[in-house]
Amino acid sequence: MSKFNKRAYGAAVIKSINSNYNADFTHQPRTLPDGRIYATDKALKYLVRNYLKHETSDNIFYYKSLKEDTLNPRSLDETYVKYFGEIPKGEGKGATEKEASKKREMLGNLLTNLDVRLFGGTYAGSTNLSMHGPAQITHGINQFVRGEIYSEQIMSPFRNSNEDKADSAMTTLGSQSKLREGHYVHGISVNPKNLETLTELSGTENHLTVDDIEKLKLGLRRGASYYDSSAKAGTDNELLLWVTLKENSRLVLPSFTELIKVQDNEKRDIDLGGIKTLLAQAHVKIEIESIEVYYNKTITSVINLPDGAHELNL
Repeated sequence: MSKFNKRAYGAAVIKSINSNYNADFTHQPRTLPDGRIYATDKALKYLVRNYLKHETSDNIFYYKSLKEDTLNPRSLDETYVKYFGEIPKGEGKGATEKEASKKREMLGNLLTNLDVRLFGGTYAGSTNLSMHGPAQITHGINQFVRGEIYSEQIMSPFRNSNEDKADSAMTTLGSQSKLREGHYVHGISVNPKNLETLTELSGTENHLTVDDIEKLKLGLRRGASYYDSSAKAGTDNELLLWVTLKENSRLVLPSFTELIKVQDNEKRDIDLGGIKTLLAQAHVKIEIESIEVYYNKTITSVINLPDGAHELNL
């Protein structure tokens, strides 16, 4: 597999209609102190992992799995054993050498997992490892001006099991909250150098590859639409913008999150004007290898495409 050795920047737009893309612990859509709706980076990473887990043959390490005997979730160490067998004891003369050997072997094994090569991760189990992933995703900010949240009551078909309560003979009531309409914009950046030191320390050739990046882009284009639940029904991928820089470019671009707006009109135009202005600067334009914009033209309207952008199907 050929190494991916270029940096890239992008943005993923997730549409949420009568849905709850990323709830807080009160089951409400998450809000910033100023009232704007947002979603965490982990919400999108989970959807990408879920898609890659089911639609590729790659191992996805940071994903819940259940133990066959108890049906309880596996711990970190138990997940490691599931994929790689017994946890290594390490080799060397002293405790320090043995621990370093153990970490090196475990790191090399973990880097065989696609999601670790992409997003990194923290391993706090039988040993401690911090892996800085090449692909970084920002919180998603709702760039649609209206952020209308509503709640509705729902009824369970089962009675209250607490016999001490007066309503123990009645079926239970609950509630769910949803966002009327939202268009979340997540910023994305990819820097393969984040992984190089870890790969070297592991003594392996588990580099970030071109194939890894293509799978990442696929997950970012389809992961939200692929995942379906009662809360997330109505949450879909809407657009992926991907800017690849030339090899050895040292250009640093800001997050695209606030540069993309969604117009409050009938078409809900996705306005890339801020991106277009940024990328049209002479010192930026000369560093760009390609600009890709993935969306479904039959249901999504995009305006102010950057110069030279390739329009592709989502």
